[in-house]
Amino acid sequence: MAAPVALVLHGGAGVLADRSYEAEKRHMRLLAERGRTLLNDGVPALDVVQDIVRAMEVSALYVAGRGSSPNTDGRWELDAAIMDGRTRRAGAVAALEGYVSPIGAARAVMDMTPHVMLAGEGANTLARRARLERVTDPERYYAPAAAPDTRGIATGTVGCVALDREGRLAAATSTGGTLNKTPGRVGDCPLIGSGTWADEMVAVSCTGQGEYFIRALAGGTAAARVRYLDETPEEAARYALKDVKRLGGEGGIIAVDHKGRIAEPFNSPGMKRAVVHADGRITVAVKSP
Repeated sequence: MAAPVALVLHGGAGVLADRSYEAEKRHMRLLAERGRTLLNDGVPALDVVQDIVRAMEVSALYVAGRGSSPNTDGRWELDAAIMDGRTRRAGAVAALEGYVSPIGAARAVMDMTPHVMLAGEGANTLARRARLERVTDPERYYAPAAAPDTRGIATGTVGCVALDREGRLAAATSTGGTLNKTPGRVGDCPLIGSGTWADEMVAVSCTGQGEYFIRALAGGTAAARVRYLDETPEEAARYALKDVKRLGGEGGIIAVDHKGRIAEPFNSPGMKRAVVHADGRITVAVKSP
C-alpha cells in the first residue's frame, strides 16, 4: 500500500512586520500544488525537493538563487544542499559563483562524485562539467529580493522536505547567505546535519541565522530526537529551536517524518511556508496565526 504523501517548503525566516508577502504566498501555493501533483504521480521525493527549490531559486522572490544579494566584495557566493533519506547520499556546494541553480550543483556533487561537499572553484568546476545553466551577467541577472533588514545577521533561505508514495524522504535547502556577508562565509544551509538532513525517519530543512544553527547542530538535533526519543517532528524541531534561541539566534525549521507528520515552527517574526498535509490539504502562511 502506497504511503500518504506530504511536503513542506519554506521561503525563509527573514520576515519583516510591515511588509506584504502576497506574491510569495501565491507562488508558494502554486509550488505546493505542483509538489502534491508530482508526489501523487509517483515522482521520488529527492527529485521533487530539487524541483521545488530550483523554482524558488529562479523566481527572485526569496534570498536564494536569483534573489540573492552580493557579498561585501560585490560577488554572489551561493550555498545549497540536498539529501536522500533512504540512502543517506548527500551533495552540497558552498561559495558557488555563476550558476542559475545552486541546488542543481549540489545534486551534481551527489550524483557525479564520491564526495558530499565541494566549495569555491571546485564547486564551479563541477557545475561547468555538469553543463549547468550559467549566469553570464550577474549585475543584470540577480534581483535582490530582500527588503532592508536591520538585524545583526540578516538572512534568507529556501528549502523543501517531502515524503513520497514509496515512503522515501528527502530534503533540499538553498541560500544566498547573510546579507552583506564577508567573502567566503558559509552558513548552515550546505552543512549536512546543521541546515539540511534526511534519513529513513525524518527530513529537515532550516532557515535563519546560520551561525547559530551550526553551533546548535539544529537539523541533526531535530532528527536525532525523532529517531532516538520517538518525538514528533514538531516536538523535535521546537527543541532544536530552543537551543538556537538560547545561543542568541532566530529562524525556523521545517520537517516531515515517515508517517507524514509535519513541523513548521519558528522563533523569528515569521517564516514564509507552505504545507501539503498527508490528507491532501494545502496551507500557506507567513506570520503566526
